[in-house]
Amino acid sequence: MLIEKPLSTLDHDPLEEFPVIVIDALDECGGLRHDLSGQKDYDTLLHMLKCWAPVDHLQKFKLVITSRPEDNITRMFPYSINTHINIPSGSDVRPGDSASNDIRAFLKSCFKGMGVEDAWIEKALEYLVPCAAGIFIWATTVASFLRMDPRGRFDVLQARNNTEGLNELYSLYSTVVRESFGGIIEEEILGVTCVIGAMIFARQPLNDDVLIMLPGVKTRSSHIMQLIRKGLVSIIDSGPILYFHHRSFEDFLLSSSFLQALPNLSGVQDQNLHEHQLASMCLNCMVLSELHFNMCNLESSNIKNVDIPATGKSAISPLISYSSLFWADHLFHTQHNGALMKAVEFAVYNKLLFWIEAIDAAK
Repeated sequence: MLIEKPLSTLDHDPLEEFPVIVIDALDECGGLRHDLSGQKDYDTLLHMLKCWAPVDHLQKFKLVITSRPEDNITRMFPYSINTHINIPSGSDVRPGDSASNDIRAFLKSCFKGMGVEDAWIEKALEYLVPCAAGIFIWATTVASFLRMDPRGRFDVLQARNNTEGLNELYSLYSTVVRESFGGIIEEEILGVTCVIGAMIFARQPLNDDVLIMLPGVKTRSSHIMQLIRKGLVSIIDSGPILYFHHRSFEDFLLSSSFLQALPNLSGVQDQNLHEHQLASMCLNCMVLSELHFNMCNLESSNIKNVDIPATGKSAISPLISYSSLFWADHLFHTQHNGALMKAVEFAVYNKLLFWIEAIDAAK
């Protein structure tokens, strides 16, 4: 509906005025490995793109797709009916390639703002540009990683490379997480595991005020959040909502490479644990006073001239909003116990109308 219907009205326009549509990173449109609903959407998207070819008015515009050459995508767009342009990465990158030149220019610009001399910059560029292997997310991650301590962390990268290699993105991620969390104590491990796991399995990105309500985070909430924000500064956004810059890091967290790098944080991959903790957080919010009569703070029952969605969104907190929308989803994906079911019973029997009001405002 978004693409095909508007284009169907352009039959009489000159071809040079037809749009160019770009689908960037088609291979990443399927969500994470644990997200089965995302995979279904992805399969539907691929099927839809395949169906576009025989439609007359859709043959008049250019469709540009960027993607890794995965089998299901290359089979759908064979060379016989499409133009394929290969952008080298990994072992195919050669010195002087455009991707390497772009990465060199980017890193040089970043290093200029770090207060290091030109000689060190040139040394670092000669070492890091080949390691990036044309992958720009590698370059942006390493630039952010070095910003806190360019010389010291560059030495760390060199030491890691001598023993394990840095030419893969996951190897760089391993270096970042080990440097950040390699020496944390048991209490910190629990908090870090809870927050990072929630960042992966939550249905939408959460802010600090919500994440600190997770079991295992409350006792040292401010310390845990500072530890994560400082340790993953090169990978997460700096704003109030915690999310990873690139899906590849979430894939890394769910991979065997992460387990090898930080086996003490293996709980990050325990989906049942995090679904259970998120369900507990949501239900705890719902059974307490946060869910109450007149959630939207309406001044009277005469609501003819009241913008209810706007009023509701300003009245309910992010925790209430998230809990109202997703408690049942998290409950569905975890093993039930007596405490959870008692919370569900209480919420349904005592807070149902308040929840309906909250969920309507949260949508």
